[in-house]
Amino acid sequence: MTSETVKALDGIDLNIEKGERIILLGPSGSGKTTLLNCVAALDNPTDGNYSFEGEDVPRGHAEKMTSFRRENIGYVFQFFNLLQDLTVLENILLIQELSGGRDKERAVELLSLVGLDDEIDRFPAEISGGQQQRVAIARSLAKSPKLLLGDELTGNLDSATSSKVMEVLVKACEAEEITVIMVTHDETLAKYATRVVRLDSGKIISDEKVNN
Repeated sequence: MTSETVKALDGIDLNIEKGERIILLGPSGSGKTTLLNCVAALDNPTDGNYSFEGEDVPRGHAEKMTSFRRENIGYVFQFFNLLQDLTVLENILLIQELSGGRDKERAVELLSLVGLDDEIDRFPAEISGGQQQRVAIARSLAKSPKLLLGDELTGNLDSATSSKVMEVLVKACEAEEITVIMVTHDETLAKYATRVVRLDSGKIISDEKVNN
C-alpha cells in the first residue's frame, strides 16, 4: 500500500500590490489558512519563493521569521484575545510597549479611528463583541504593520455587527495605507475587498478584481 502525498498548497502563484484588500474564499481544507500562515511566515513552504517588498522572506530560521513578523505583520483573529484585566486603552498600550514604544496619543488616535473614543477606559467584558473586535483591529494597527492578516475575523459576530466591523477595518486600513489579506467562508464580505481569490484543493481557481 502506497501513501499519497497531500499538498496543502499546490503551485500557488500570487502577487499582491500595496494597498490591496484581498479576501481568500474557499471550502474548509482548501488551503486558505495555510496560505495565510505562509504569508505571515508562521509556516515554511516546502518549495518556492516568498518575497516581501522585493526582499526574500527568511525561511527555516525561527528568530529571523519572528523579526519579520514583528516588523511587518499585524494579525486579527476570530477570537478577540484581549487581556480582560486591562482596559481598552491599556490593551493598545501594551502592544506598543512590546513593539518598542509606548505612545498614548497614538493609541487614543487608533481607538478613535475605529470609533471607540468613549470606550477607552472600559474593560473588554463591559463592551460588545463587535466593539471588542474593533479593539483587536486597533491593537493590530498599533505596531504600524505593512500587512494586516485576518482569519475568520468576523466568525463570532452576527451579520449586522460583521458589516460594522468590516466598514471600520476598511476605513482604518485605508487611512493607515495598510495592505489586507483576510480568510473567510462568508461570501457577503467580498464587497469589502478590492480583490477576491478563491481556492480549492490547494489551488487558486479564480482571482478577480472587485468593483466597489
